[in-house]
Formats: sequence, C-alpha cells, structure tokens
Amino acid sequence: MNSRAIRGRQPIVVVTLLAVLAVGLVWGIAGALAADETATPAADGQLTLRLGWTADPDSLNPFIGWDSSSYEVWSLNYDLLVGFQASDLTNQPGIGLATDWETSADGKVWTFTIVEGATWQDDEPLTASDVAFTYSYVIDNEMGMFIDYMLFIDSVEAIDDTHVVFTCSKPKANMLGLWLPILPEHIWSTVDPKEAERGYENAPPIVGSGPFQTVEFRKGEFLRMEANEDYWKGAPKIDEIIFQMYQNSDTMAQDLKAGGLASAWNIPSAQFDALDAEPNLTAISGVVPGFDQLGFNCADKSVYPKSTGHPALTDPAFRRALNWAIDRDKLVEVGYYGFASPGSTIVMPDFYDPETDYHWEPPADDPNTYTFDLERARQELDAAGYADRDGDGVREYEGEPIELRLAARSQSLESQNCGKLITGWFEEIGLDIDYQVIDDGALGDKQYNYDGDDYAPDFDMFIWGWGGDVDPNFILSIMTTNSIESWSDCMWSNEEYDRLFLEQQTTIDVQERIALVKEMQQIVYDESPYILLVYPKDLEAANKGKWTGWVRANNDKGAWWYNTQPDTYVAVQPGGTTEGEAGGGSSTGLIVGIVVAAIVLLLVVVLLVRRRGRRAETEA
Repeated sequence: MNSRAIRGRQPIVVVTLLAVLAVGLVWGIAGALAADETATPAADGQLTLRLGWTADPDSLNPFIGWDSSSYEVWSLNYDLLVGFQASDLTNQPGIGLATDWETSADGKVWTFTIVEGATWQDDEPLTASDVAFTYSYVIDNEMGMFIDYMLFIDSVEAIDDTHVVFTCSKPKANMLGLWLPILPEHIWSTVDPKEAERGYENAPPIVGSGPFQTVEFRKGEFLRMEANEDYWKGAPKIDEIIFQMYQNSDTMAQDLKAGGLASAWNIPSAQFDALDAEPNLTAISGVVPGFDQLGFNCADKSVYPKSTGHPALTDPAFRRALNWAIDRDKLVEVGYYGFASPGSTIVMPDFYDPETDYHWEPPADDPNTYTFDLERARQELDAAGYADRDGDGVREYEGEPIELRLAARSQSLESQNCGKLITGWFEEIGLDIDYQVIDDGALGDKQYNYDGDDYAPDFDMFIWGWGGDVDPNFILSIMTTNSIESWSDCMWSNEEYDRLFLEQQTTIDVQERIALVKEMQQIVYDESPYILLVYPKDLEAANKGKWTGWVRANNDKGAWWYNTQPDTYVAVQPGGTTEGEAGGGSSTGLIVGIVVAAIVLLLVVVLLVRRRGRRAETEA
C-alpha cells in the first residue's frame, strides 16, 4: 500500500532567544537524526546504509502485515521461489531459489530445481522441503494473505533436496508470479497456523535466507537489518541497513540534504525539485504497479447487517453518478503536485511491455466514459432516484438527507488534498459530506471492524491506495468475493467478476488471458466500487554523490526501492561523484548544528539564567 506521511508542528510561545535555540537545534540535529532517540549508532567499523521512510512495518509476520514497508523488509529477509530480474521484471532462473523449472505438456505439473548449498540465517540447510512446507502451510490452512495465489494447486511435494513438484488441477497461468516468502520449516512448523494469522509476532532476529536479516525493530523509531555474509548469491557490499522512521517527511527531506540519510522513500512531492537540485542528491519519480482510489463501503446489508455504510453506496447507479464528479486532472495538479497520472482502471498503464499490456483504457469517444461533469453527475443521481425533494440542497434516501463520511489519511498529504477537493465537488452535487482525517491504523480498524464475531465495516468512503505485484493476479484478487474479510476493503461482490478471476488464472495463452483481465477491469469500471483517482509516482531520492550501485527497476522507469527485487540493497556501496562520510550515520549538518546549538545555549545561560522553554511537536 502507498504510504505518505506528514506531521504539523505546533508553535510554542517563548522569548526570542529560545525560539532561535529551537531553530538552531532543528537545523543541526535534524541534519542527521531527526530526533536523537530514534537512531542507533552503528558499531565501530560498520558500513551502514541509513534509509528514511514515513511508514513503519505494520507487522513483521508475513501472514498479518499488509503495508508496503513490511513487504520491503520481507523481500530482504526472505527469498522467493521464483525471482524477478530488475532490468525488466521478468521471471528468470537463479534470481529466486529456483535455478530452473519445467512444465508438463498440459500445464498442470511444475517441477522446480532449488539452488544447492543455500542456508538459513541460523546456518541450517535450506532444501526443497522448506519450499514444499511453505506452500503447503498456506494451502492446507487456507492462510488468507496468500490463499488466492494458491488456487488450483492440489499438492506440493519435495522429491529430494533440490526438486519440488507442484501438481495442479488446472493449468496455472500465474505460477511464476507468486509473491510468497519461502519460510524455514524448522521454525514455522512449530507455529500454530491460527496463531500465525492472529498474533504471532515473528520478532527479531528473523530467520530467513535473504541478503539481510532483521535483528532489531523499535516501532516508531527504526528497524535494523544486518548483512547475511553467507548469502547464497554473495554477500552484500554493506554491513547493515537502518530504516529510520520519520513522522515528518519534511524533516526526512532535511536529513537527506544534510547527508544524514543515503536515501529516502516517499519524499514530499513539494520538495522533489529542491532535493533533485542538491549537488549530491538525485530524485526520481518511479512507475510502480498500483493506484490511489476513493473506496466505498459496498457491504450487502442482507449478508453483513452490522455494516454502518450508507445504503445508497450499495447501488452501482449511485456510485457511477459520483464518478462524474471527480476532476482527476485537478487531483494530479493540486493533490500530487503533478507527480501522478489520472486513474481509470485497477490495472495501471505504462508498466507492462506493449505486447503484454494488461491495462484496459476506457475509450475516449464513448459517451459513458467518465469525465468531470458535475451536471451529468446531478442528472445521474436524479435518474437513480436520489433527488433533493425538499429543496434544502441535500439529496435524500428514503426521505432522509444523504450524509456520507469521507476519510482521508493523516499520514498522506496527497490523501488530504484530494479529500478536500472531493468534498467540495460532492457537496456541489447535493450530498452532505462529513470529511475526516484519521490515522492509517484507525482507518484500517474501521474497514475490518467486528462486532463480536460479526463483520461490521464501519465507514462510508475513504481515500487510500494499493500496490501490486508484477503479475496482475494480486490486484485483481482484492476485488473478489472471497477476499471480503481479508484483502477486500470495499466488500464489493460480483459473480461474473469472480468467474473471470478464476478463468484468467488457468488461461495459459497470454493474449487470451489479457482479454479476460481487461473484461474484469471493465466490470469494476462500470460498477465503481472504487473510483480510481490517480496512478501516483513513487518519489525517491538518493545520495548518489556518496553512494554507488543504485539499481533502478523496469527499464529505468521504476524505483530503487521495490519489494519485487532487492538488487539495490545488495549492490549499493560507498562511492560516487564526491567524497564524504559513506555510512550515512552522521553529517556535516549535525556538526554545524551542534556548534550553533552550543553557542546559542551559552547565550541563553548568560542572558536568561532563570528562563526555561520547551519545544513541542504534535501529530497532524
């Protein structure tokens, strides 16, 4: 999921000198640490890659976590069975644990050869049995996070230490695109599957087979990973990674400028150009699979009677009408500062090779292709029976004014920008909007709320986003009926969509499969359980003046940070176009800041011995 976070600063009224002190401290110390208690200094001689992000992993357990930062950690701590080549994101032998594979003539039996000599990070040998165990653990226990990957796989068996056989009931078109971390059997076989889906922490040190091992995690502060010197593809060039957590993306940007970070993810769009102009820094806007959307609570009240969603939202005609009230070009311009493109369907454009492009684009000359037309929105609402009968400016449903709650994310300035615009447009067409800005965790709790044992989604509308896999199967799966109470956050259900989802998984011919995937996109577009807002760019910046080895994915139009492939983390090392301290653990800004702070503190002591102040920051 897309995560962008900001924090507002609350002004404190103090004497002028103390205000200067606060500025001096922020200018200097933020140049490396953001807040000194949030950093762990590397051990002497350690080569540390310090990276900034604005969203902590929500969980280190692959069967619970869903945030993009969690996936980033898993991609480094674990290996996949089949990996993706960074340059074009194609499946290639030897990138994941599988060095080769073959398929039976009917497409139902897959045999994978597993690399010899690989070990887990606790020195236990890694064999085909671990692969078979991981897949069987998901299949036999119907683990919700990954079960849709496993459709039509009947059994997985290790026939020796280096060969594993998948037997399927039907051909499996997406077999090479299954994003499932391979887990050590000797550890996870002791974990109750029910506990794995409920509360198992998977606390550090986390044993995997990847190039780095998670050894320390302090939520809200940092996550530290140590290099796996015995990694079967060769040891990384650095000793450790520290993912530094920032509540304030502007502070993170200042750390980048000062040299306190080697790179940062989800940099503020308003500061993109300024960061790119810094002598040592390079900023990129990467294309990664995903979208941001306005989602609706489509829960069927006959199935989920405790849902608090407004009944009008279950009507496709009502949702279609709202689609005419969204100015996507304005959202790109104002909400994303131009770092996005207008959204249309749930499989994004400009990501796939033209010959295998799964994206369906609504025809521009079709009168039913959504554009920004408030009058058309009003007409559609009238035609669907949602009129303003008492003339008070608010439309009614069964005689009551239609009031809808719209939630934007406190961690995303883009979400809030869009929320304000959408609120205005919806009010112009006669809806009463209760606009709220809430925390990601609180919004997730509302989407997956339970009243006792009864599923009771507690929201009307929200603005959030999804990131997808290279293969479109995952992003398609979140809209299926089977995903309700797991991945689905809109509770939409459509029998034809569900049928096509199963069919595309078993269609080996690529062009035939593309046709099915495009048909699925058309159904979602027409019924509008989501209103696609934009395809956001992944904004990153890196200190290429001090570090070299940055690997940009997907023909140099993707990102450096992307959980499909860990190439950057393995290859990055000190070097670049300018000299400087390579570890990223300290900076000139810190030194200068300390000197400035010391001078100002001396002035305070001399001139204002009895006056004390404090600096405070509050969450926006």
